[in-house]
Amino acid sequence: MTAEFVPHSDYVEFSEAEMRAKAQAFYDNIKTRRTVREFSDRPVPRDIIETCLLAAGTAPNGANLQPWQFVVISDPEVKQKIRTAAEEEEAAFYNGRAPQEWLEALAPLGTDANKDFLTIAPYLIAVFGKSYDLLPDGKKVKNYYVTESVGLATGTLITALHECGLVSLTHTPSPMGFLSEVLERPKNERALILMVVGYPAEDCTVPKHAFEKKPLEEFVTFV
Repeated sequence: MTAEFVPHSDYVEFSEAEMRAKAQAFYDNIKTRRTVREFSDRPVPRDIIETCLLAAGTAPNGANLQPWQFVVISDPEVKQKIRTAAEEEEAAFYNGRAPQEWLEALAPLGTDANKDFLTIAPYLIAVFGKSYDLLPDGKKVKNYYVTESVGLATGTLITALHECGLVSLTHTPSPMGFLSEVLERPKNERALILMVVGYPAEDCTVPKHAFEKKPLEEFVTFV
């Protein structure tokens, strides 16, 4: 079936001066974003999370098949189950599974197997990639560029959360199969990221080196 095309009437063109101002304003804002591990239990209105997720759903993706599923967890009992399972995996990671090089890279952060933020923060968002979808008649529809698409959507979500004054942590315990079990997800979904979302704790700190970003010439090449 051929796709129907319509005029791109939403596009707004800006002058070069406006473009520079907007680019600078966005950079000035986004460079203040920090990944945090110390959260407040202060509640966040659900509609704010919903709007940020709608923003995530606008991300580019393979063939517009939108191969993602976001599971939002606020129930304390479910969060506790996730924490218990995550800490089991993290204990195995820190006590033998992780290569020494990776442990040395993590050492300055002072992280360990304890993940109390999983039960303190008001929201956890489990991000799943879907290898295929099922039509009402049971037919499988293969999804394309799943990992890339989910990564783009997650990046959009992180930015949207920052834009409205929330903080987040992208938690990636490995393996993450326990999320499928705890959340009773179908076989076509694979957990890729567990996001922790809320307000920072009043005494929240972040690593000083988090402010030290590479200059443009070290990570960009113009040809």
